[in-house]
Amino acid sequence: MSSLLWIKALHVAFMVAWFAGIFYLPRLFVYHAESKNKDVHEQLKIMERRLLYFVTPFALLTLIFGLILIYMMGSNWFIHSTWLHIKLVLVALLFVYHGYCFKLLNDFKTDQNTRSGKFFRLFNELPVFILFAVIILAIVKPVIY
Repeated sequence: MSSLLWIKALHVAFMVAWFAGIFYLPRLFVYHAESKNKDVHEQLKIMERRLLYFVTPFALLTLIFGLILIYMMGSNWFIHSTWLHIKLVLVALLFVYHGYCFKLLNDFKTDQNTRSGKFFRLFNELPVFILFAVIILAIVKPVIY
């Protein structure tokens, strides 16, 4: 049981670190999209790249420790945990979101961004709602048929 708790703690810790970056990166994109100053653009390009590459290992470690947890709990538990299936779909969407951040990063890097600050403000809200749903599913574990 002790090792299960350590794996769970690492899973949650890496998830928190990942989300810190995923919440902040689109905010940098907002500032980048709304700024007209070339020097600010160059500084934001550096910050955006460093942040995304810094949090990407946290995303991967979150996934790895989550999969270890599923393995440790066993196949019977997995099969009968519909809440977990929904959580995994939401996590997959988060990885798509994370991957799309690389595309947006490249758009800014090459000065090809066509999206507005308003788009990035809305884009910034998506992981918040997914995170709320994931936390509710993981803690409440509702019975879903």
